[in-house]
Amino acid sequence: MNEEPTHYADVAEIAPNNVVVGGVVGTRPVRPDGIDKVTGKSRFGADIQLPGTLTGVVFRSPHAHARLLKVDISAALALPGVKAIITSDDLPEITEELAMDKGQSPDFRDMSANILAREKVLYEGHAIAAIAAIDNMTAQQALSLIEVDYAVLPHVIDLQQAMEPDAPLLNEHNITKGIKPAPKKPSNIASRYEQVHGDVAAGFAEADIIITEEFTTQPVHQAYIEPHACLARVSPSGKTDIWCSSQGQFMVQAYCARLLQMPIADIRVFPMEIGGGFGGKTTVYLEPLAVLLSQKTGSPVRMEMTRAEVFKATGPTSGSYMSIKIGARQDGTVVAVEGVLCYQAGAFPGSPVRLGCMTAFAPYNIPNVKLIGYDVLVNRPKSAAYRAPGAPMASFAAESLMDMLAQRLDMDPLALRLLNAADNGTQTAYGVKFKHIGYRQTLEAARQHPHYSAPLGANQGRGVASGFWFNIGGQSSAAIRINDDGSVLVTTGNPDIGGSRASMAMMAADVLGIAYEQIQVEIVDTGSIANSDLTGGSRVTFAVGMAVSQAAATLVEELKRRAALWWQVDPDQVSWSAGTVVLNSSPAKRMSLAELAQHSAATGGPITVETAINAQGAGPGFATHICDVELDPETGRVTILRYTAIQDVGKAIHPAYVEGQMQGGAVQGIGWALNEAYLYDENGRLLNPGFLDYRIPVASDVPMIDTVLVEVPNPRHPFGVKGVGEVPIVPPLGAVANAVARAAGTRLCELPLSPPAIHKALKRAARRRR
Repeated sequence: MNEEPTHYADVAEIAPNNVVVGGVVGTRPVRPDGIDKVTGKSRFGADIQLPGTLTGVVFRSPHAHARLLKVDISAALALPGVKAIITSDDLPEITEELAMDKGQSPDFRDMSANILAREKVLYEGHAIAAIAAIDNMTAQQALSLIEVDYAVLPHVIDLQQAMEPDAPLLNEHNITKGIKPAPKKPSNIASRYEQVHGDVAAGFAEADIIITEEFTTQPVHQAYIEPHACLARVSPSGKTDIWCSSQGQFMVQAYCARLLQMPIADIRVFPMEIGGGFGGKTTVYLEPLAVLLSQKTGSPVRMEMTRAEVFKATGPTSGSYMSIKIGARQDGTVVAVEGVLCYQAGAFPGSPVRLGCMTAFAPYNIPNVKLIGYDVLVNRPKSAAYRAPGAPMASFAAESLMDMLAQRLDMDPLALRLLNAADNGTQTAYGVKFKHIGYRQTLEAARQHPHYSAPLGANQGRGVASGFWFNIGGQSSAAIRINDDGSVLVTTGNPDIGGSRASMAMMAADVLGIAYEQIQVEIVDTGSIANSDLTGGSRVTFAVGMAVSQAAATLVEELKRRAALWWQVDPDQVSWSAGTVVLNSSPAKRMSLAELAQHSAATGGPITVETAINAQGAGPGFATHICDVELDPETGRVTILRYTAIQDVGKAIHPAYVEGQMQGGAVQGIGWALNEAYLYDENGRLLNPGFLDYRIPVASDVPMIDTVLVEVPNPRHPFGVKGVGEVPIVPPLGAVANAVARAAGTRLCELPLSPPAIHKALKRAARRRR
């Protein structure tokens, strides 16, 4: 990791609302949860045990598509030690009116049918029943006693085959949304989305060069190390406690309440540490089942997925097929883009194809854009978010086309991107105008970086690619309390996935003017703080950081008021400086936090403030990556020689964490580009449901990822923060593919770029040259 971040933009300290910026932000303190994690003291979802806890397991379908004729649980229920078995009959029926909130996702009727199949199973691993037993051995034995009569149906795994008129239908009632007039026949196309900007026909009429290409990507899993796990306890009064590892305890609370039709106030969710999520833990699978089983048995129920269950039954991101046309003038100015993006939704609607359309060409100022997206049902697990959902696949196509255009024009690929780069004021194809963006600065930084001019050898190639993500704000809450000894406790409602404990403490320390070490941060349960949206969308450091900063600023005013009461003066006669209150008329008269805390009873009681906001003004993120590869022409193996990630990060609160996000996203994208894919047999059964055969990168597969932090602050945040966690996974697919194309002398448009695929492409190119 770099000793210090490289800066390529002037950074102004931005502090609206009287927030005082100190000297902690921008440094690299030790993470507060580090010791517990490396010593194994941290507790995760599978670590909770209560007296009398039962083991819960799930019976899953061995078929990709089948009608459930009969589910016989009688023999399993009669087994000694089995305390309860549930099926979809035990779930409340969710009407169409209750399925969605104002037309917004998620669809709770689909979610209910996903956690326990109703009438049909739609993918291998689809849950049919759940068992609670006295121990795992008994539970596993009970699984073998459940008997199901299936009417096996034809299945469809492939995206393009699923779109054919004669494809097997997953849902006989599915009528494609977004088409007027509505189709009369059902299909596997759940919805159609259209994004139009300008006049595409007129744009292509101006073009001197037009390139059309088709691209495909495979579904890939988030590959978090910790499987899904939870423990639920329901009291006789109905009060329910859930301990789980998720990306949002309030999400789990709300989803369980909706799926089980329980009062939300009856459910309290305790967030455990999370061993990775990357978007894959933004929904529920086990938690509602554990609650139902606990209701039936009167005992706590603990459930944990196996690794095979994680792969077979939880959402990977979508596979995709994209056909896109780009037109440009001879000088390289892109004048039009048109294309179709088709994304796999899995067994239920909800792929991120709309986001793919919105992000694909967002880094560029293109006057005419028309992109159509299709959300397509296939017999695979329901897709889930994965770090900038929808963007990496679309960016792979867009950045490959930009590289192909640069090659056709014999133009430097960074120069082409600079010529077409979006700037402040650029109107995006999806409707907004950019403000305070640093995309052009990332390109300039890439061009100036020694990596870009380093020499290459035989069978080596260099690729560049850019990427974009919106970033979001949302509902966020924070509370700050002064303890009796003057130490500070900050509490928030968002699980710490990327180092948010440290970031919250650093921002609070700067506003309060105290040392980082004086502050502790706790992630609390749903009964201890106001509602917060989940940890995702690169929102926490921005949105929750805003709440913490505002709470700290309010606390400063409260501390000044308390000191004024003690000194019997007006509050405007008191100032705050470096963690102490100062009497303006007598600067030598001061009180520390500890002294103020000692006087808390006499000045109004415990010193605490709470803030709850709906944060607005998130700044979009842009990144540019450079990748060098070497090909083995005999085997097609790709070696990543060098990799540099450059990103507009707004303001790096903790630069080491920002660099870690950039490096992690790059490595995940490299795996997506080179290795990762779900492999199915002819019966729709997953062939590689484990890390032995589903190959994610390991340390020996990648070089040290160099990072460059471009800081173009976001003026709508007290410290200039922009989200940084999702943009890093967007450019790697294109960067790796472009590097491979230049090393191989031929372009591959289908991921992953596995050795067999590359070897085959090299042989095909050699035949053409002959």
